Amino acid sequence: MPVVAKEQLNDYVGKETGVTDWLEITQERVNQFADVTNDHQFIHVDPERAKETQFGGPIAHGFLTLSLLPHFGEQGAAMGVENAAVRINYGLNKVRFLTPVKVGSKIRARYKFLGFEEKRPGQILLSHEVTIEIQGVEKPAMIAESLGMSVLQ
Repeated sequence: MPVVAKEQLNDYVGKETGVTDWLEITQERVNQFADVTNDHQFIHVDPERAKETQFGGPIAHGFLTLSLLPHFGEQGAAMGVENAAVRINYGLNKVRFLTPVKVGSKIRARYKFLGFEEKRPGQILLSHEVTIEIQGVEKPAMIAESLGMSVLQ
């Protein structure tokens, strides 16, 4: 992740800051997510029934894809601020699920720095557009505007 002084943040607005490694979406991961969220819809957890749908097999929950943003963020693709004691998930402005993620496919995140705002002295709100790509598929799985608060030391 590009880590810069807060005075340099303007230099990165509108620029791509990184792309993560690929992550395989396994049936085991989908089943575990279903158990945690109590969302056991057959298109996620029943491969035989899911084969009969337009998806041709099981797909990941959209919220599973979304919930992987912290994992991808830890890979260093998001913009960072020097001297941050902690980075906190601040929420999302917009999320769109565009293409289903089929079980067995691989996804990754592409980060673009949208901007920042100093909410209070030493508290900088950073905004990124995060595009979740599916390996071998042109249209992305998801696009989200993710917000993170950097609290400086």
